[in-house]
Amino acid sequence: MTAARRHLVWDWNGTLLDDLDLVVRATNVAFASAGGPVVTADEHRVRFRRPIADYYAEMLGQAIDDEAFGRLDRIFHEAYRAGLTSCALAADATAAIAAWPGSQSLLSMWFHDELVPTVHTYGLTPHFTRVDGLRAAVGGGPKAEWLEKHLAELGLDGREVVLIGDSLDDADAAASVGAACVLYTGGLSDPARLRTSAHPVADTLTQAVTLARAC
Repeated sequence: MTAARRHLVWDWNGTLLDDLDLVVRATNVAFASAGGPVVTADEHRVRFRRPIADYYAEMLGQAIDDEAFGRLDRIFHEAYRAGLTSCALAADATAAIAAWPGSQSLLSMWFHDELVPTVHTYGLTPHFTRVDGLRAAVGGGPKAEWLEKHLAELGLDGREVVLIGDSLDDADAAASVGAACVLYTGGLSDPARLRTSAHPVADTLTQAVTLARAC
């Protein structure tokens, strides 16, 4: 941790929470409801992007308006909730959290009212000065505006912050507020895509924290 980057913001899905298999299963339930294809984990990691409606449109071969996306999003989350108890934290999540010497918080694009009790269930709440999820009925958009709000609530400038996440959307969000970002290859994105970015990339969360401490 440098003097400037004293606060770490963690991503949740695909980063601290190892939920790739569940996300793919739930995505396939949503695709099946629209007569779409079955996507593999590797295909999902390569092709997934935000806005999620654009990803759905590409995979389903049809335009996805707000109404159609809302329906698919509800189907996805119903399937996701049904399987959530099968998910564990990333293997080194607790060790990585313990390795950061400064303050920490968590920002997810999963629904806030479900995120908060879930994080508590995994015993992580005491580690975070703030836990924020999506405060909207339907998600799927970029993370940037939510990171800006998260930091405002914490009273932090982006230049004081490093974010660890598993997607280029995390990197874009960090850049939008002047924060640093370390990308983690064990999550929902194709590692090759992450390595094309200008950001440091780590294969484990403990390595990600080591890199974050040097930002």
